[in-house]
Amino acid sequence: MTDVPTAQRKTEKPKSEAGPSRRALLAPLAGSAVAAGTLPMFAGAAAAQGQPAGIPSIQIPKEIPASLADAPKKLSFEGRGMTGAEVFADLCRKENLAALFCAPGNYTIIHAIAAAGIPAYGGRTEGSMCAAADGFSRATGEVVACSGTEGPGFSHMIMNIAAANTARTPLLVLASNVQMAGEDRETFIQNIYQQPITTGLKKYGKRITAPNRVHEYGAYAFRHLKTGVPGPVHLDFPGEVARQRFTDPSTLTDYYDKTRYRTESVAYPAPKDMARAVDMINRAQRPILVAGQGVFQHRGTEALLKATEKNEFVVCITGPMRGHFPDDHRLSCNLSPDALMSADLVVFVGQYCMPSPGEFKFNPDVKAIRVHPVAEDLGRNWPIDLGIVSDERAFLEELAAALPKKTREAWVNEVHAARKKYEDNLEATYQLGLKYSGSTGFLHPAVIGKEIRELMYVGKNGIDPKQTVYGWGGNTCPGYIGPMVRANRPGQGVIPPYQFGAIGPDLPMMMGAAVAVKEGVGPQSPYKGAPVVVVSSDAGMGYGLFELETAVKYKIPLIAIVYNNNAWGTFVAAQGSPRSVHLHLFQENLRYDKMAEGLGCKGEYVRTPEEFRDALRRAYDHAAKESLPTLINCQAIKEFTEATKYPPGQLWGGSEPNVVGGMH
Repeated sequence: MTDVPTAQRKTEKPKSEAGPSRRALLAPLAGSAVAAGTLPMFAGAAAAQGQPAGIPSIQIPKEIPASLADAPKKLSFEGRGMTGAEVFADLCRKENLAALFCAPGNYTIIHAIAAAGIPAYGGRTEGSMCAAADGFSRATGEVVACSGTEGPGFSHMIMNIAAANTARTPLLVLASNVQMAGEDRETFIQNIYQQPITTGLKKYGKRITAPNRVHEYGAYAFRHLKTGVPGPVHLDFPGEVARQRFTDPSTLTDYYDKTRYRTESVAYPAPKDMARAVDMINRAQRPILVAGQGVFQHRGTEALLKATEKNEFVVCITGPMRGHFPDDHRLSCNLSPDALMSADLVVFVGQYCMPSPGEFKFNPDVKAIRVHPVAEDLGRNWPIDLGIVSDERAFLEELAAALPKKTREAWVNEVHAARKKYEDNLEATYQLGLKYSGSTGFLHPAVIGKEIRELMYVGKNGIDPKQTVYGWGGNTCPGYIGPMVRANRPGQGVIPPYQFGAIGPDLPMMMGAAVAVKEGVGPQSPYKGAPVVVVSSDAGMGYGLFELETAVKYKIPLIAIVYNNNAWGTFVAAQGSPRSVHLHLFQENLRYDKMAEGLGCKGEYVRTPEEFRDALRRAYDHAAKESLPTLINCQAIKEFTEATKYPPGQLWGGSEPNVVGGMH
């Protein structure tokens, strides 16, 4: 094993290098309008941070709480009437759009939505706020909107629209698009044809070019967002559409109530298919049900619990969110990967991102039932013995009623034995992480996962194990973090890199999830205001760090843990390739905690297990008591990624489906 150079193992923390030039630069701000009538973020913050006298503290301007306290605007066709933007905003209000996340731009639309009373949040970049909207939806199952300005803002959202598409998130993507009068004349800046760009990244999209059809196409959007398999919907609004005024609703095409343009009806399983499914499950010796995201999004959790406890089949959950079947349930096989090959029947319910045989750790000859809301996807990728067109909850309710009561002692015992083996391996990995942390003076990721679990998910610290929502990302540490945290109720876990594998959405996505918890939306209602934790990477900080300022601005109780190993997790791929390794490396020992403090956030810097444990407790208390975020900079080394030096090195957690599955 290659040790780290002694020079890198010094235990003293880096000191601030603030110099006179910085003081000279900031001194003129003292006593300016920036400081007038403001709300200090932390009492004595300037003194506590060692700022020179005269430099104003970071603060929330009084206009923010004042603006949030404004009464919603009453929209009416009387008098001056409503603009096209207001007609659309009123439709969003009637459809119970859960929230809007945006950066300034597309002003007419976002102002109308906010004025209508829909919760709205303004952040630093369109891309990160798109991820925040996605995270809010993954934690609630609700339809959420994001918005950007026409060219640059919309373009910046593309990566996170793609991530939402692979996660089948019901995300309403909104963007302005200057004026149709300027088409082909290069009259306006930022003009771009948006709809072709999102081809393949959305369920439905439309550039609205006829002002009187703004309500009609809004209805199209919500019909797609709220029926069938979810997915992003993209609408763009030229200026003429958003600003057109209407004083008579009869001039709008298809100006109907939502009961007339979409239905709440869902497909129920055909009786003969249901009877065959019940017979196959009952005859199987080792049946397993794979509960995908459709079980969560279509509210099938309670029915699933009833069915499995009645017939004792085991359950493994998949998808971009976790908790729709409890990790700690006696019939859960989320932490029993070695038992999967024994299954003689697999029932896929709500599995929207469908694997091919070999991608899941099942016997290639296992019999398969798949339940899906739409028929055309049945039989794709995975050959089926029975395909059932049905809403997930409808199928599970029928299943719970029709299955006979049964025990499967041998199968349950095998799952439990596999789980014990898996958890023993986790403990051994943690002990290895302690050893590596001690020998190097830097924090190994195995320690991070275990300490999070001990504080938040075992019930020893006055914290309800079902309370804290988590998310994780990065390239090196998912296999160390995912198996340790627990999701024991719907929406408790969010997997930011799910399927698309983007680096960067982690922090802003979990900020969006934290907004959902703060406001107590949907399944987060019993835990309203609780802290949310996210583990991200130093690479991820290059994308979303500045949204910590947004989290402070809105007092969002987020605990952001940064695994800082000075490199992309990909650097091992460049070893042996001349002049290539530098492409994957950062400066060493960057202080993300200091950057966070510069944004008004509480910062912590740790290198040892003891320091991390104490910092995590302080961060939790800060979030719980003050409803404010903390960033914990966990200083590591890139060599922890190398299995030849610090085995097991990079760890993704094994084959799917299991507790850290991020592909399907």
